[in-house]
Amino acid sequence: MSKFLGIDTSNYTTSVALYDDKLNTVVHKRKLLPVSKGELGIRQSDAVFHHTQQLPQLIEELFSDVSCSATDIKAVGASFTPRKIEGSYMPCFTVGSCVARSLSKVLGVPLYDLSHQQGHIAAALFSADKLDLIGEKFLAFHVSGGTTDALLVNNTCSNADILPVELVGKTLDLNAGQLVDRVGLMLGLSFPCGKELEALALQYKGEIKVRPTIKGNDCCLSGIENICRKLIDDGADRCYVAALCLKHIEEALMQMTTNILSVHGDIEVLFAGGVMSNAIIRENLTKKLNCTFCEPQFSTDNACGIAVLASILDKRK
Repeated sequence: MSKFLGIDTSNYTTSVALYDDKLNTVVHKRKLLPVSKGELGIRQSDAVFHHTQQLPQLIEELFSDVSCSATDIKAVGASFTPRKIEGSYMPCFTVGSCVARSLSKVLGVPLYDLSHQQGHIAAALFSADKLDLIGEKFLAFHVSGGTTDALLVNNTCSNADILPVELVGKTLDLNAGQLVDRVGLMLGLSFPCGKELEALALQYKGEIKVRPTIKGNDCCLSGIENICRKLIDDGADRCYVAALCLKHIEEALMQMTTNILSVHGDIEVLFAGGVMSNAIIRENLTKKLNCTFCEPQFSTDNACGIAVLASILDKRK
């Protein structure tokens, strides 16, 4: 039996996962970090504190649910940084990486240093049964509260280069997840606001037209925040405001994708990240594009992709 442990301590969620490479199955546990009502997020010092409280509990729960001994663990992977670029750092990731380093030493197994972004892409590939794309060229969107990135993934067989990315499009101001949460809080929703905003938007049945600001392959999202604020101040239908916000994100992603593919050709498109769990955006983009979405349970921050990548890297030794 070969199992691979993944750990991810992001700015939103504590997460652990065990991947069984023989069965191609994953078991995972995760818990959101507590955010005070009305707040848009959490300070890094508070995130570190809550991860240190939650991570041991989740590891205990994980191994209580899985029949697994220490000798079954073949490697440990963790998110050490938000992205695999120079200078990418957030204190919250030190909690998971330090625990992973200790477990690796105690168990006598390899430790794989990965990024949160790589984990999101791998989780999306796993959930969509597209792991065969590792080794191919494709376009991946990572759309969350911390990123709105269009990434050209051009894989090689080098351990150091698993899921290497080139940034080919991005937001020039707000991230899509920030927009969702800011508009959601304006509407009196609870942070993180994605699910409640989607439920509100689904109640609106009218037509919506938007004109997002696109500059080359990049987008600007702050303008729609101001529009939504004015609509709310003027007493507009809350369902309409929610639907308008999501439609703007959807159309921005659509235009970015079209522009990028016009340069890089007809390659596969993958959407990952918490915002991409939105059923409205998912349904509409699927109608317009030949694309793959991460399953909702793997879209939000999780350690599943980290565990999968640890398995792949271990086989490359």
